Amino acid sequence: MAYMIDRYPSEDSPRLGAMTLHPVAESIPRARRWFRKFIAPYDPACSVDDCVLMISELVTNAIVFGRSEDPWLVRVEWFREGDSLRVEVHNPGFPANVRLRRPDANDAHGRGLLLVDSIADSWHSGPSRFGGTVVFFMVDDAWPS
Repeated sequence: MAYMIDRYPSEDSPRLGAMTLHPVAESIPRARRWFRKFIAPYDPACSVDDCVLMISELVTNAIVFGRSEDPWLVRVEWFREGDSLRVEVHNPGFPANVRLRRPDANDAHGRGLLLVDSIADSWHSGPSRFGGTVVFFMVDDAWPS
């Protein structure tokens, strides 16, 4: 795994940090730990626990649904956009396959995006600038002015 933290984000580069993860189950708790560690210096006012939960769900989905003939990685990046926090998760899957499900009470899977939808102020999916898919969520008022 690789990681990066941008100690002094600017208007030209609002990224606070990034990490690349292998598409294996061990990367899910690693993503939670590293995000928690690297967001701490920025002292966000939002719930880091909520962000960690949403990252966990999106990284899980990226690992489960990412597809490529070549070796690939999951990329997680987080940005400050005004007073909001934006977290992106990239994988080589197909953007059209991202959908919000409404699982039955007995279904064992399918609640990840439902959790993100209920916690985040907004979320979106589409083509990634790295190729494949990006799913991101926004948390408003992460740094109130």
